[in-house]
Amino acid sequence: MKKIILILVATSFWMQAQVTRMEPPFWWSGMKETNIQIMMYGDNLNLYNVKSDAAIIKNVITTENPNYLFVNLDLTNQEAGDIKFTLTAENNPDIEVPYSFYERRENSSQRQGYDSSDMIYLIMPDRFANGDPYNDDHPILGDFVNRNNRDGRHGGDIAGIIQNLDYLESLGVTAIWSTPLLESNNPQTSYHTYAQSDVYQIDPRYGSNEEYKLLSAEMKRRDMKLIMDYIFNHWSTNHWMIKDPPSSDWINHWDQMTNTNHRKEIYTDPYRSQYDMKQLTDGWFDSHMADLNQRNPLFLNYLIHNAIWWIEYADLGGFRVDTYPYNDKEAITSWAKAILNEYPNFNIVSESWVESPIHSSYWQKDSPIAAISGFNAEIPSVKDFATYFAITQAFKADYKEWDHGLNLLYKTLQNDFVYNDVFNLMTFVENHDTNRINDFYPKFEDYKLVMSFLATVRGIPQLYYGSEIGMTGKKNVGDGDIRRDFPGGWTEDKTNAFDPNTRNEKQNNYFNFTAKLFNWRKNKSAIHTGKTMHFAPENDTYVFFRYHDNEKVMVVLNASTEDQKINVDRFSEILSEKKGTDMLSGDVFLLEDVIELKARTPYIIEL
Repeated sequence: MKKIILILVATSFWMQAQVTRMEPPFWWSGMKETNIQIMMYGDNLNLYNVKSDAAIIKNVITTENPNYLFVNLDLTNQEAGDIKFTLTAENNPDIEVPYSFYERRENSSQRQGYDSSDMIYLIMPDRFANGDPYNDDHPILGDFVNRNNRDGRHGGDIAGIIQNLDYLESLGVTAIWSTPLLESNNPQTSYHTYAQSDVYQIDPRYGSNEEYKLLSAEMKRRDMKLIMDYIFNHWSTNHWMIKDPPSSDWINHWDQMTNTNHRKEIYTDPYRSQYDMKQLTDGWFDSHMADLNQRNPLFLNYLIHNAIWWIEYADLGGFRVDTYPYNDKEAITSWAKAILNEYPNFNIVSESWVESPIHSSYWQKDSPIAAISGFNAEIPSVKDFATYFAITQAFKADYKEWDHGLNLLYKTLQNDFVYNDVFNLMTFVENHDTNRINDFYPKFEDYKLVMSFLATVRGIPQLYYGSEIGMTGKKNVGDGDIRRDFPGGWTEDKTNAFDPNTRNEKQNNYFNFTAKLFNWRKNKSAIHTGKTMHFAPENDTYVFFRYHDNEKVMVVLNASTEDQKINVDRFSEILSEKKGTDMLSGDVFLLEDVIELKARTPYIIEL
């Protein structure tokens, strides 16, 4: 009897010693970066040595947590195919773990990221369309669908996006930025997925990894690019690795719960204190979002390989990086450099929610502002919050003073000299964290002015789902109000705004205008990469030109509540043409003396 008991105990121990996770789960041959770190996880793995039948192991690193092994490989001459790792420990049976290397797509490293020729459409997938109602709930992930709860899950998914790609193509969309789709095992408000619990797995309530890959492929058939929302700063406290971290310094700890101070301008503040800096970068974004310590070199490598894995696996066309200044700047710069070394034409945009262009510029590659302190963020693109803030006030008809009205746009663009690359600014009038633009400006005439500016100003325009059909929502009511369901995305919806035959008159007016504008923009190189010349607003009318040697466009925004006249002679240094056609109305303008403008009307005149 004693002998039997001993055998059972030993068998139990052997069964515990299994590799339950390997991340990345597979890799590719032919990558520029030949050093890769594979994380192995399982009970008491640090008892084991690791060898391989067909890969060069440089070293194996253990941590204070016995459940982790970090295996560093040299892939200089690694060929595609299946290999095997063997884990050995004295008095224990060997553990054999298969691993695969795949061939890369042709020209994968030269993929073209999104740029100023694109129009990006921002989708919150839970609120866009429910293409597969059978995946609405998941037994292990406990936040269940309830459309009556403004802040709950509503059931939108990847299938819903795929089913409506024709709609997006007809709108003029060339790239989709989806808010995060990776697993979020938060007990409530998990729908936004900014608190992730597994960064190698699409949340099953959105679909699967294979379905995400299918979305990218279906978009590519339409010459559209897929942008992933990448979270470098924090994970959910329910992330499996936060629950059982490799080391005590995997996340940033405080004696008591300490939120970040959100003071993003600290980086460019010559009088900053180290106390404030530490709270910005190491403070938690929320009590259920653990702040990641990217200064840990094992963790930084993990995040670098995770990002590259998703680019290669899903054939991505870009990243949008959440809460960029909240991260350790040296770590995230190393992360960005590693990605752009592998994919030199890839694009990454940082979210730095600051009002001044000076503070935005700091996070763009080769910034003249950051160069003062000897820093280079290496990242190509930044969100243009300065222009966003100006737009939300500029078209208010009752603001006539020098510091208000369209002068806000004029004065914001005057600061463009602080950027290294103005064409790589992501411009927008709203997103999933702001008031809806149709609440700032509830009239259709206002919307036309705003969108005409967005479509013609330098940079990469980003539209938020539903604006193109007049959707509204107020931030002060709650996040759920600015993230309403797209009408027609659910079979039980009474109206379907995806279909022109079932949209109401207002929805069609908004959609038709937006589609005409952004489909026109697709082929206008002067708008994509042309120079800008603008003239100081007068009588709440703003005129600017986008031009290069072979193409010129004159943009006239009359935000006045009255008809206006502008003298053409004022623009003679750039305007030599005698007539032009307004692409919005089709009207031909004689550009010889005076142009008459209707109140609250935009004009985009092709010359």
